[in-house]
Amino acid sequence: MNLLVLVFSVERAITLARARGKGRIEGFLGKVRAELANDNVDAAIKVCDEQQGSVANVMRGGLEKYKTVLYDASHDKETRLQAVKQELEEATALELPMLSKNLVILSTCASVSTLLGLIGTVLGMIRAFSALATAGTPDASALSTGISEALINTALGVAGSAIAIIMFNYFSTKIDAITHGIDEAGFSVSQTLANHK
Repeated sequence: MNLLVLVFSVERAITLARARGKGRIEGFLGKVRAELANDNVDAAIKVCDEQQGSVANVMRGGLEKYKTVLYDASHDKETRLQAVKQELEEATALELPMLSKNLVILSTCASVSTLLGLIGTVLGMIRAFSALATAGTPDASALSTGISEALINTALGVAGSAIAIIMFNYFSTKIDAITHGIDEAGFSVSQTLANHK
């Protein structure tokens, strides 16, 4: 179970590092806002290409749509704004499942690891008392083997559960930060279009 926790923790760490992109999300959003304030959509898209990651992917999708509808005279401002918001929502819907994928495995390991440790503890205690019952006289070696087996199982189960809980919470916090960046990116693009004359 502990190996499973380790494998999925490494997988989540690599995936979320890629999803975060290059550099700080706040700095990236600041650069995009600056380019949009100067009405330079192509430069903002270039900043997204340099950043990479989930926030940049969502922002890029919104900017591409923004660029398409910005001077579309066939639609009013509200329709253009709705088209950009819809594109941002679709891009977000594509990115979010990848962020939370496999977190349920860590959550399950946190619960099951403790239970497996308790099962091992019970089996070790059964072995210890069985050795005590069959020997007639207390066999210290068989008794201590059963008790040590029980304690090792308990320790491994509790350790696995603790690591899984810590990693689950750590990755959940990282995902929340990326999700917040995605929301902020969408808001920035929508507000820029809404404020555009």
